[in-house]
Amino acid sequence: MSTNPERAVSYVLSKYVSEYMDKDVLVLSQSTQTREAARMLRHYETDDIVVTNENKLPVGIVTDEDILNKVSDATVYAEATTLKDVMSTPLITINEKATLQDALHKMRDNQIRKLPVISKKNQVIGMIFQTSIANVIRDATATAPRLLSPPVKAVLGNLGFVLQFAGVLLLVPAIIATILEDTTIATGIYLTTVLLLVTGFFLNSYGEKSSLNLQQASILVFSSLFLLSLFGTVPYLYVFPSEETNVEVFGNAFFSSAAGFTTGGISLFDEPENLKQSFTFYRSYTQLVGGMSFIYLVITAFYPESKLQSMRGFISGRTLHMKELFLTITVIFAVYIAIIAILLYFIGADEDLLDDFSLAMSTIATGGFLPTSTILDGLVWQEHVILMGAMILGALPFTFHYAFVRKKFLAPKLGKEVLAYFAILGSATILFIVISGLDPLESAFYSISASTTAGLQQESLAGLNGGAHTILIILMFIGGCGFSTAGGLKIFRLFHLKDCISLFSKVKRVNLSNQTKKEAISALIIVALFPTISAITGLHLAAIEDVPYQDAFFEAAGVITTGGLSAGVIDFDTDPATKIVLGFLMIFGRLEIIAIIYIFVPKLS
Repeated sequence: MSTNPERAVSYVLSKYVSEYMDKDVLVLSQSTQTREAARMLRHYETDDIVVTNENKLPVGIVTDEDILNKVSDATVYAEATTLKDVMSTPLITINEKATLQDALHKMRDNQIRKLPVISKKNQVIGMIFQTSIANVIRDATATAPRLLSPPVKAVLGNLGFVLQFAGVLLLVPAIIATILEDTTIATGIYLTTVLLLVTGFFLNSYGEKSSLNLQQASILVFSSLFLLSLFGTVPYLYVFPSEETNVEVFGNAFFSSAAGFTTGGISLFDEPENLKQSFTFYRSYTQLVGGMSFIYLVITAFYPESKLQSMRGFISGRTLHMKELFLTITVIFAVYIAIIAILLYFIGADEDLLDDFSLAMSTIATGGFLPTSTILDGLVWQEHVILMGAMILGALPFTFHYAFVRKKFLAPKLGKEVLAYFAILGSATILFIVISGLDPLESAFYSISASTTAGLQQESLAGLNGGAHTILIILMFIGGCGFSTAGGLKIFRLFHLKDCISLFSKVKRVNLSNQTKKEAISALIIVALFPTISAITGLHLAAIEDVPYQDAFFEAAGVITTGGLSAGVIDFDTDPATKIVLGFLMIFGRLEIIAIIYIFVPKLS
C-alpha cells in the first residue's frame, strides 16, 4: 500500500482527463438512421454514440438503451427515426485540459457516469468514464512505495524540460563564440549547454510532465533559477584570473551568473570591453534567457488557469494557450531586440552591431549588463529615448504586447495596472529631476532604469543625495507590472493594500473571501520583506566594505529587487561567501520572495 494514500489520490486527481480517457468513441451525424446506428454499435462493440450537427459539433449522446427504449418497434419506426429523435441533449462535455477531479465534480453535479472529452477546437477526442477514474484511484492507493513519489517525479519532469529548453537557447551565444573564433569562451558555453541538456535528460527519465500544486510549482521555479545560475558559472570560470583561490573564483562566477539569469545586472567588471566580445554577448544573453524563461516557468508551473488564479500577479489579462504563449512571446521579444539594436546601430556613431544587440537584450530583459563601460557615454538624445522606451517595454506585462499583436484593446484589469505604473513613474521622475540636481534627460533615464529594474547606469550612484537615493530605492522596490521581465514587488500588489487594511477590521474582514485574504497576506509579507532584507543586507555590506550605510542600503536594494543600480559597493574584493549569499538573494528577489514562502508555508498557498 502507498505510504500516504490521501496524497496519492490528490496527485492522480490532478491529472488531465486526456491521459485516462477512452479514445475509441463512435461519432455519428444526427441525421443517421437508428437502424444504421444500432448496426455500428454492434460492429464497434461500444455502448455510446456522440451525435454531431451539420457543423460537426457535438450536440447530444445516444446509448444502446436509448435505441431500444425509444424505438419500441424497429420494423415500423427504425427506417424513419434518426439519432436526432432519440439523442439526449444538451450534451455535457469536459475539456481535454480539465482534471480528473473536475470530471468527478461535473459527473456528480449532473448525475451522470461518463463525459465526452472535447479539444480546444470543440471536437470529440475521447470519453472519460467514472469507472476509469475509480480504477485510477484504486491503483494509486494500492501501488507499492516507489523510490520517488509522484509529486517529486512531477517536479523533476518539469525541471528537466526547463533545463533542456535553456540548453537549446544557449546554443546561440555558443555558435557566435565559435564564429568569432573565441575558442575558450565557446568551450565554456558549450559545456554549460551540455550540462543543461544532459541533466534535463536524466531528470526527464526519472520524472514525468504533469501538473503541480502551488508549493511544488514554487520548488520548480526556485530549482530552475538556481541550476541555471549554477551551470551558468562555467563560462565565467574560464574568464576570471587564475591567481585567485577556487572559492574566490566560484564566488565571483556564481554572483555574476546569478546577476545574469535573475536579470539582477550588478556587474563585477568595471571595464567589460576588456573581455572577449562573445563573452559580453553571452552575459547579456543570459539575462534574456532568465527574463523570458521566468515567464515560461511561471506559466508551465502554474498552468492551468485554476492554478494561475492563485498566482495572478505573474499574469495580467486572459490566460493563453501554452503553445500560443511560447511562440508569441519568443517572436515578440526577438522582434523588439532586433528593432532596438538596428536603431541604435544606425542612429549612433561608430557603433558595433553585436554590442548593440547585447545592449538591446540587456535593456528589453531589464537586466543591465553593458557590453562596454563606455557604451552609454556620449549617447545622442535619440539613443537615450530608444533605451528608455525599451526598458519600459520590458517592465510592461506580456499581455500588453500580446494585445497589440491580436489588435485587441487591453482588458480593464490590465489597463488599470499599466496606467498605475505610468502614473507612479511620471510622478517619481518629476520629483527626481527636482531633487537630484541632474539634467532632465539623465534624471528621466535613471528613474526609468530604477522603476523597470533594468539597472542601466553610466557611473556609480554613490554621490547622489539622500532624497534622490530614496526615490530610486522606492522605484526599485515597486518595480514593474506583473508578468514582465522586471523585478520588484510589482504594481498589482499595491492594489491589494486596501484589502490589507480590511484584514485589521473585524467587520470588513468577514466580507473578504479566503482567496482575497491570502492575496492580502501575501502582499503584506512581500511589502515587509523587501525593505527588511535590504536593511539587514545593507548593515552587513556597510560593515565589511566600510562604506556609508546609505550607499550600502542602496546596493542591497538593487540586489533583492534585481534592480541592478549600484553605488559601487560590491566588487571583486568583496568576500566570496558574501557574494554567494547575494547571488541567492537575487534569486529570492526574482521569485518576489513569495515563492520561497509558499515552499515553507504551504498553508498560505
